[in-house]
Order: sequence, then C-alpha cells, then structure tokens
Amino acid sequence: MEKWVLITGGTKGIGRAVAECLAKSGYQLVLTFASDVEAAERARTELASHYGVEVHALQADNADITMSVELINRHLEERQLYLDAIIMNAGQTCRDAFEEIRWEDWERVFRANVHFPVFLLQRVVGRIRKGGSVVFTGSLMGIEPHSVSLAYGVTKSAVHSLVRNLVKFLVPYEVRVNGVAPGFVDTEWQKTKPAEIRRNIERKVALGRFCEPEEVAEVYKMLIENKYFNGEIVVVDGGYSYK
Repeated sequence: MEKWVLITGGTKGIGRAVAECLAKSGYQLVLTFASDVEAAERARTELASHYGVEVHALQADNADITMSVELINRHLEERQLYLDAIIMNAGQTCRDAFEEIRWEDWERVFRANVHFPVFLLQRVVGRIRKGGSVVFTGSLMGIEPHSVSLAYGVTKSAVHSLVRNLVKFLVPYEVRVNGVAPGFVDTEWQKTKPAEIRRNIERKVALGRFCEPEEVAEVYKMLIENKYFNGEIVVVDGGYSYK
C-alpha cells in the first residue's frame, strides 16, 4: 500500500527538507504552498524525479482558511487519497515592534499558525488512516521568550498547547499527534541574516552552529513512524541558551 503524507508549506525551508526526507523512504507527497509557483514546481519535479514518488504541489494560502481547507479536502477526495500523516508546517510571522503591531497583522499570524491547521485537521481527519500521525511545527520561540516577534512566539506556544490538547480528541480516530520545536535551522531565510547576528546565535548554542534542515527533518520522520510518541513536543535546538 502506498504511503501518503500531506505537508503544508512543503516546498521551501523545513517543509521542503521534510518532504525530501520522506520521499527518500518512499512516501508519496501532497505539498501545499502559498504563492511561489516557481519554487513549488521545482520542488515537485526534483522530488519526483530523484526519488520516483508521486508529488502533488497544491497552491493553498493559509491566509484564506475557508477556501484553502476546501481546496485541499477536494484534492484528496477527488483522487481518493488517504493519508498516513499530515505535517502542519505552514506559518507566518510579524516582526513589528510591540508598539507598532496592528490588529490586522496580529490576527493574520494567528489565522495562519493556529486557526488554519485546526480547521484543516477538522475537515480531513477522516482521511487519515488508523495508526496515522499528525505533526505540528512549533518553535523554540514558543518556549524561550524572544524580542523579535511577539505574535509568532505566542502562536507557537499555542501550537504546543494545541498538540497536547488534541491527543484525546484524536483517540476515536486512532491518530497520534506530536510537535517539533526547532531552534535555529539553516534554511534560506536564516542564511540571509547578517553574519554578526548569526555569530551571536551560534554563541548561544552548545553545538556552536545552526541545525541543518536534514537533521530536523529526521525528527519529523521519527514522529511519524514511532508508534508510541503521542502528545510530545520534541525540541531540536542544539542546546540553546546553555551559556
């Protein structure tokens, strides 16, 4: 039986690394993306050709919950796809100063990071096979207070709580739910940071470096395949703030 995984935000960054990790193990993929059609098509063709798996790239912006949830559900229904796992990875941030945060941006981050995955899961949970898994992308910023993005940190704390609270609600479906809280992962976005900021971060990490995307991707795979993880938030931060 083919194994299928839906990854929101699966064509860039951590989501792309998770997609590749799972494709190597033979998982068929449905990857959602918000707007970058070129990057999505590149991810789709590279993963399909390199690993011989079926890959769907589906434009579904988490800013529009109703439309995107229905679009994803319809895609699964029309192709009669049943999932072994869902990776709730898509997210947004707002880096405005506390005094300058607008209600519209605060609500946008909550809508993308908390509301969208809740109502997507509500809609498609019946298409997750028994014994399947849901994995959320949390964040170290949901654990360690951070001065850069209040909305992001608060929503990721909410994601961690959501994971723990969903456990009992998913028992009737025989589906497990966990989360990964990455620290600083060396994605395209992190590579744009000035060298001095990167060095300041590295000095706070016991291992002295950023996490490679492939390293954190392996944790997602473990949470999908290890049948006893449930309600856990696995922190992957290399020993952050040990100094």
